[in-house]
This record gives sequence, structure tokens and C-alpha cells, in this order.
Amino acid sequence: MRKENRWTNYDEKQIKDLNALAEDYKDFMNHVKTEREAVEEVTKRARKAGYRDLADVIAKGESLKSGDKVYAVWMKKTMALFTIGTEPIEKGLRILGAHIDSPRLDLKQVPLYENTEMAFLDTHYYGGVKKYQWTTIPLAIHGVIAKKDGSTVNVRIGEDEEDPIFCVTDLLIHLSKDQMAKTLGDAITGENLDVLAGSRPLKLEEDAKDKKDPVKQNILAILKEKYDMEEDDFLSAELEIVPAGKARDLGFDRSMIAAYGQDDRVCAFPSLDALLRVEKPAYTACCLLTDKEEIGSVGATGAQSHFFENAVAELMDRCGQYSDLALRRALSSSKMLSSDVSAAFDPLYSEAYEQKNSAFFGHGIVYNKYTGARGKSGSNDANAEYFAWVRRVMDDANVAFQTSELGKVDIGGGGTIAYISALYGMNVVDAGVAVLNMHAPMEITSKSDLYEARNAYVAFLEAAE
Repeated sequence: MRKENRWTNYDEKQIKDLNALAEDYKDFMNHVKTEREAVEEVTKRARKAGYRDLADVIAKGESLKSGDKVYAVWMKKTMALFTIGTEPIEKGLRILGAHIDSPRLDLKQVPLYENTEMAFLDTHYYGGVKKYQWTTIPLAIHGVIAKKDGSTVNVRIGEDEEDPIFCVTDLLIHLSKDQMAKTLGDAITGENLDVLAGSRPLKLEEDAKDKKDPVKQNILAILKEKYDMEEDDFLSAELEIVPAGKARDLGFDRSMIAAYGQDDRVCAFPSLDALLRVEKPAYTACCLLTDKEEIGSVGATGAQSHFFENAVAELMDRCGQYSDLALRRALSSSKMLSSDVSAAFDPLYSEAYEQKNSAFFGHGIVYNKYTGARGKSGSNDANAEYFAWVRRVMDDANVAFQTSELGKVDIGGGGTIAYISALYGMNVVDAGVAVLNMHAPMEITSKSDLYEARNAYVAFLEAAE
């Protein structure tokens, strides 16, 4: 049932549109290596497109109507954008839900230490990673320092050519006999994913009271000068270690994109782009961008929080349509594409895939009717009638799509935010872009699949029934 590669069907205009979208996507990715940065960039793009902050609308006591565009941000890490449709919200929304967090290394609250005249930053990895992939690659530090006086300082070191970079070291091959005998999972431990941060000692006066850890003291002096930061300020900082460098074209034919964090920003970006293109939907269109998916969608900014439900309630109230029953009807009547990535078939590791139920580059957006692991544990399993409706919408819009599972039954598995939204009773199916090297510091996607995903999301939002 696999259809032909979509690249063979594009005309010149479609290729031009595809390349323009890919260039915009790469620019987006260069600005959004953390969830906070993603919210900032999405907010900027939304405001440029005429969206207003829902909090401002509420504060001013203003009303909203069909065609109005608003967004809501929570804790600077998750957000929802709405274009109000002509139908009452009680009849349901069309929701594109993606996540904007990605696997990384987080600094511990007490991270800076010195060992044998070298300064290190202690980390705790976030999300599912192969730890060995994070050694000996250029790393950058992104995040925020929150001080006791209420001020915050943004940090972004390692991206500009003039910036220093950072690194997790590894044992040289000449001394690695014992290390090489270990499994891949055991060769690098989580506690050894510490980031090398300096080696130059601070020159101390002869009568200095504290001559301990001069390299660490030099790092602290630099942080004080550049960020007015004390060591205790690490306690209330959120500093993330991410791969340094820009998104790049991959391959002689430039058909692919290599970048960090494409899981799941390769779905967040086309979801946003699709929403910004939809002007007068019949049903209220929504782009939901969540945090914490990589660790179970927990916490105040994860999909399990009540943020989205609260935002819809506030939206309905400003439209004069709110009641508790109307809100419940709106959520249960909604249709959602859980915009999350799927595994692209890799012929070098074909033993991990069941080929006829795998996703391939250049074959369009990927629908995963169910996720979970082994016996579909922890999955959302979309019902047949809803997926039949989705198929019809895609075919009517001439969108290339494929279906997939995440590897062989007893090998693969994974989850998305779909099962959480499904708790409201709404129809949800996973729909995203196929990725090679998923969760690695550098992930790979197809430009064609990005383009088809954007077109699929537009068709979904504009569907009139």
C-alpha cells in the first residue's frame, strides 16, 4: 500500500514553496533550542500575524468574536493559539497539539565544581537519550537565571562564532579497553555527563583568605562580570545544555534537514504555520504547544496540567459562550491531530522495523493510529470512524500521507500527548513527520515530509464538517 515518493510529483511552484518553507523552518530552529525560546519565537510570529494576548483581552474586559485571533502563554513554557471560527465553540475545536521540549542535559542546582584544576558543570539528563552520543560534541548553554530580587537574565552561550563552546569529555581509545567491553548503555554513566567549563585559575593575591578551587573561582568571576551572577543563583536557574550549531541542509540533493530538537519542533513549526494561514475557519482552530512531553507530560506546563482546559474556558467566556456544560461539550466534540514525530525507516538497522508498517522519507505526513509499547500499553488508539474522516480530508486536499508503527511489536514503543487529550472524549490521532536519529543530538527529516505535514495541518483546520 506504500505510495510513490512525493518528490516525483511536485511541479516548479510546489518545489519553490517547499524550499521557502524549509528555509523558514531552519531559521525557526536556530532560535528555539529550549521550550522558553520556542514560546518567545512563536509569540513574536503570532503577534506579527495579528494575534493578541488573551490575558490582555481579559484584563480589558473585551469581547471576542468569529475571526478574532488570540494566544495564551503559561509560565513561559507552554501556549495555545486560537482563531475563532464561525460555529459556536461548543461544537468543538480543531486542535493541532505538539510539544516544544526536547531531550537535553540540564544543569543541577549546585552544578559548578573543580577537580584537578579543571572546572565542570554537573548535569542531569532530560528525556530518553543515548548517553554516549553526548560526548565530544560542541555544546551550548541556553536558559534563564532568576534572581531573588525578581529579575531574570537570559543566557545563550555557544551559538555565535565568537562564543566559546562546551563539551562532555570521553576516554581516549588508547585507554578504553575496559570501557569498550561494556554495553553501549553502560559505557557512559549519567553522573559522567559533566560539562567541561574551564581550566584557567584565578590569580590570587598572596594574602587571599580563600585559595581553594582557583579555576572555579575564575569561572564565578566571569559569571559575575557578564551576568551579575553569584554562585547561589544557580539554585534558581534553568540552564540547558544543547548541541551548538545551526540547522543545515543534508545530502548532495539538499533534500533533508539536520538539526537538534526536531522531535518535536518539526511538528510544532508546521502546526503554527498552518494556523497562521487559516483566516476564517468554520470551527475554532487551535495550535497547542506543550512542555514536558519527553518526561511524561507532567507538571504545571505539561499536557496533563489544566492549562489548556482553562484557556478554552477563558476563550469561551470572552465569546459569551461559557458554561461548565458548554466547555465539556466543546472539549468532547473536538477533533485533534497529536502532532508528534514518528520513526523513519533506516535500512542500516532494518531488523528493528516491520517494513510494511514503517514510515519512509518523502512519503508524506505519518499517521500512527496507536502508539504505546508492546501490547499497546499506554497508547491512544484512534477509532476507525475518525481515521476514515482524516483519510478523506487528506485525499480531498491531495496531501501525501502514510501510516506507521514505532518499530516491531516487541522492540519498539513510545508515547505522545494524544492519550491525555483523549481523556476529554475527543477524537485524537497521532500525525507527524518521520525522523531519523530520533532523540540524538542531531536528528534528520525530509523537506518533503515537512511540506506535506504543513499542508495536512491546513486541510485539517479548514475541514468544514
